[in-house]
Order: sequence, then structure tokens, then C-alpha cells
Amino acid sequence: SIRLPSMSSNQSSDADRVVLSDTTLDEPVSDTIARDLRRVGNKMLRVIVPTKDIQDELRNWDLWGPLFLCLVLAVLLSSTGSAVGVKEKQDESALVFASVFVIVWCGSAIITVNSKLLGGTMSFFQSMCVLGYCVAPLVAVAVVAVILGKALGTTAFSFLVRAGLVVFGCAWSTKASSGFLTEVVPSPRRALALYPICLFYIVLAWMILVRSA
Repeated sequence: SIRLPSMSSNQSSDADRVVLSDTTLDEPVSDTIARDLRRVGNKMLRVIVPTKDIQDELRNWDLWGPLFLCLVLAVLLSSTGSAVGVKEKQDESALVFASVFVIVWCGSAIITVNSKLLGGTMSFFQSMCVLGYCVAPLVAVAVVAVILGKALGTTAFSFLVRAGLVVFGCAWSTKASSGFLTEVVPSPRRALALYPICLFYIVLAWMILVRSA
């Protein structure tokens, strides 16, 4: 008969310690949350202040950052409006809140499918991650635009300032995302991949301009 080598208890415990040291199963929940928050913040910073390693950073995809940005934008835009009456304002806010979520997530999914059909090499969730994080400049602009809209009112000067900010944020978001997504699409088809990206951020920018009044 063949006798298989047995592992002693000391060797077994040493192996378990090596396996556990390479995982995060035994770390406190607070450490896990802090590490994830640092990752989300770092990716937002790389989008707002682009660097050469932004592509490597966004390849480690997650959807926590895009979900947070979408939630902030939806809450911000749904909290403003010109409806008169409590019932009308509640209905308008609910519609705007749902519209932001639908536009962000369905729009990102459509752009992702389009890039895949054009021969893109990026995975589905990587593309969703990039498009979601690149909403960050528009969210920052939305915060400023809402504050200016409340402070300056509906004057022509207020509209021009907010329009300039929104155009700047839209261009920033488009450049940040297109610079990443178009590189994974074959060169002859990059224009077809860029068009829906521009349309996606233009729609969000238009909503910010309208709702920030």
C-alpha cells in the first residue's frame, strides 16, 4: 500500500496563518470600510486631476464610487425646482430623482454595449466604473451651480455663469472618460464610440443647468 505523507499540526497551523495573512477575512470591518473609501476617493481624485496612471487605477473597477456620485447628483437636483405646492413639489422631486438614476445607469450600460459591439476590449463593469467616476466633475459643478442659482436668482448673469460652469464640467467629464474608453476601441471606430459618450454627459449637463435655476 502507498502511504501518503501527513502534515503535522504545526505545519498545518503555519499554512493557515499564511493563507489568512493574504486575505482580509480577519480584519476589522472599520479597516475594510476605510480602505474602500480611500480607493473611491483616490479614483475620484484621478478623474478630477488626471494623471498618467489613471488607466491602471480605473482598471480595478468598483461601483461604490459611481453609486455615491449618482446618489449625490440625484438628491441635489431633486431638492431644487419651481413647483408650487407640497404635492406637486414631491412629485417633481421623485421624477427628477428617478430620472437621474435611469439616465446614469441605463446610459452607461448603453455606451458600454456600444463600445463592445465596436470591438472594445474593456469588460462591462470596467466601462460602467469609468463612466460613473467621470461624472465627478459634473457633480462638483452641480453643487456650485445650485449655490449660485439660489444666491443670484434667475437673472441673465446667473444663467451665463451657470451655463459656463456646466459646459466646463461637461467637457471635463467627456475628456476624462473618452480618453480612456476610446483607447480600447479600434481606431477607425473611435468616433462612433465617442458620440454616445458626449451625448450622455450633455444630457446630464442640461439637467444640471435647468434644475440649478
